[in-house]
Amino acid sequence: MKSDTVVIVGAGAAGATLALLLARYGIPSTVVEERRDTRLHPAAHVINARTLEIWNQASPELGIALEAITPPIDTVNIIRWCTDVRSEPIGEIDLLSRPDRLDEVRSHSTYLISHIGQHLLMPVLWKALEREPLVDFRRGVHADLRGEKLTLRSSDSETFTLAPRFVIAADGANSTLRDAAGIAMTGPVLANMGSVFFHAPRLYPQGSSRPLLSWIYHPRFSGVMIAHADDDYVLMTPYLHAAQQIASDSRRYWNRILPEVIGSTHYQIRSTGTWTMTKQIADSFRRGPLLLIGDAAHRFPHTGGFGLNSGVQDAHNLAWKLAAILDHGAPEALLDTYEIERRPVVTRFAEQSTHNHFQLDEVTSGLGITNRSLHRATELIGKLRLDRVPAAAVAWTADALTTAQTSRTRRLLQHGAGGRRLRQQMADAIPGQEEHFVASGLEFGYSYASSLIDNAEGRCPDGDVGLYHPTTHPGARLPHRRILRADGTESSTHAAIAPRGLTLFTADPVGWTEALAHMPTTVPFSVVALAPTPGDTVTALTVTFEIGDRGAVVVRPDGHVVWRTRSGPTAADRLHSFIEHAWAEVYPNARADDEQRCAR
Repeated sequence: MKSDTVVIVGAGAAGATLALLLARYGIPSTVVEERRDTRLHPAAHVINARTLEIWNQASPELGIALEAITPPIDTVNIIRWCTDVRSEPIGEIDLLSRPDRLDEVRSHSTYLISHIGQHLLMPVLWKALEREPLVDFRRGVHADLRGEKLTLRSSDSETFTLAPRFVIAADGANSTLRDAAGIAMTGPVLANMGSVFFHAPRLYPQGSSRPLLSWIYHPRFSGVMIAHADDDYVLMTPYLHAAQQIASDSRRYWNRILPEVIGSTHYQIRSTGTWTMTKQIADSFRRGPLLLIGDAAHRFPHTGGFGLNSGVQDAHNLAWKLAAILDHGAPEALLDTYEIERRPVVTRFAEQSTHNHFQLDEVTSGLGITNRSLHRATELIGKLRLDRVPAAAVAWTADALTTAQTSRTRRLLQHGAGGRRLRQQMADAIPGQEEHFVASGLEFGYSYASSLIDNAEGRCPDGDVGLYHPTTHPGARLPHRRILRADGTESSTHAAIAPRGLTLFTADPVGWTEALAHMPTTVPFSVVALAPTPGDTVTALTVTFEIGDRGAVVVRPDGHVVWRTRSGPTAADRLHSFIEHAWAEVYPNARADDEQRCAR
C-alpha cells in the first residue's frame, strides 16, 4: 500500500476530497471503496460555489473537468409547483429573476452554485483519484474496524490487517466504521423516501422551460422531480413502511405511477432506490485514530443541498491539520479542533435544512398535506411492533393512509371558485420558499471558533441565511477578490493562500514583511500584497478586508481568518503573542524542515 498512515474508507465526495487535499499538501493516503463502480442512482445534485473553490484548491484539473459537465445557469433556474409535469404551474420561483442579485452572488466567488448530479460527479472525482500519484485508490475492498486494527478484504479474498495512524470514516450514512467504534447518531427520522431515476426524452415541449425542481401534488402522488442532464430525471416521494410496493417491488410501483405523473409512457427506468431522511449528528466526530467525515458524521434532509457540500467542508477543515501532524510534528491534539469547529456549523445546516423541509408546509397547508403530519405518521409507524402482522396487511394500511393524503390534491383540479382559491393561496406562499434555494449566507458565511482563532473581537456572529456579507472577522472565510500578483498576473485571493503555515494579506507588504522578519516563530508566514487589478483600487480592497491602509488579515491553509488588525506593523507584537499562544505547536518542526530543504 502506498500509505497505511492515513487510510480513507469510502470514496464518496468527502473521502475523495480529503485524499486529493492531502496530496496537495504532499501527504500520501490509501482510499478503499467497497464498490467497484460509481453508483448510477443520483443522490446529491447541488454543488455550492464554496465546494467548487475547495475542489479547485485540491486539483485545478478537477475544476476544469467539472466545469465541462456543469450546465449553464439559465437552464437550471426554475423551481415549479404543479399537479403533474405537463399541467399549468400553480406557481414558480425564477432564480434569475433579479439580475442585481445574481451579480451580487457572482462577486463572492470565482464560481457559482451548480447543478451536477452525483452520478455524473463521482466518475470525475474517481478519475482525479486515479490520476493522483500520492493516492492509492483501491476499489472492491471491504473494511472492518476492531479497536485500532483495520482489516481490508478485497473481492478476490486478499486480506490485509493494518494499524494506521489515522482511519477516516467516509463510508456514508450507514457507516460500519462508526458503528464498530460505538458512536451513536442522535436525532429524529423525518421520513422514508423512495426514488426512481429515469430517462424521458421530449418530456417538455421544445422551447418551453424545463424546471430544475418540480414539486408535484397529484391525486395519486405527492413528491418532487429533479431534472438532470441528457433528459434524465429523479422522482421522489415519501412512504411509511418497507412492506409497501415502493420499497418491496419498486419497479412495478414506478411503472404504475410514472405515466400518470409525467403524462407519458415514453420513459426508461435506469434505477430505483430508497433512503431515510433524518436530522442526525454523531455523538462524537473522533474516537482515537478514527475520524468521521461527511454522512458518517452528520445527515440532514435534502432540502437545502447541505449534505454533500458539508462533507467537502469537513475534508477541507481536516486535511491541513493532518498534514501539520504528519509533516511538521504538530500534536494529535490539533485534531480536537476539528469537531470543535465543525459541529456548530453542521448543526446550523441541520437546523436550516429541517426548517426548509417543514417550511414547505406553508405552500401545502391548505391541502391538508404537510411534512409535519408525515413526520408524525413516520414516527408512529416506527414505534409500532408490526413483526407479527402480515406484510400484506401492513402494506394495505400504509397505502390507505398515503392515498387518503394524496387524494386531497383533487381539490386543485376543480374548476370552480374553491379550486381557484386554493391554487391562489398556494401561489401566494411560494415566494416565501426562496431561502430554501438561495442560501449564499450559509454557503460562504459559515465560520469557526476554536483555540486557533483569535477571540479578541468575540465569536464571529452568524450572518443571514440568504445574503452573504463578506467579512474578515476571525473565524470567517476570507473574502474573494481579484488581486494583482508580483509576477503581474491576476488571481483570486483564495489562490494566493499558502498550503502551509499562515498567509498575511495587507496593503503594506513591505512594512509587514520587515515586522515578521523580527518576529521569532516556527510558524511559516507568507505575505500577500492587496494590489488592485486594473479598474479596482487599494481603498476598495481594504474596505472589503476591513483593515485600512496598513492593517493585516492572517489566514490559515483552509482560507479561514485567524487574526486581523486595523493597525499597521506596530501591531506585530500582538500578532506574535497570539501566534505563540495558539499556533506555536502547530508547526514546531517547520523551521528545521526549511533548513533541510535549503541544505539539499
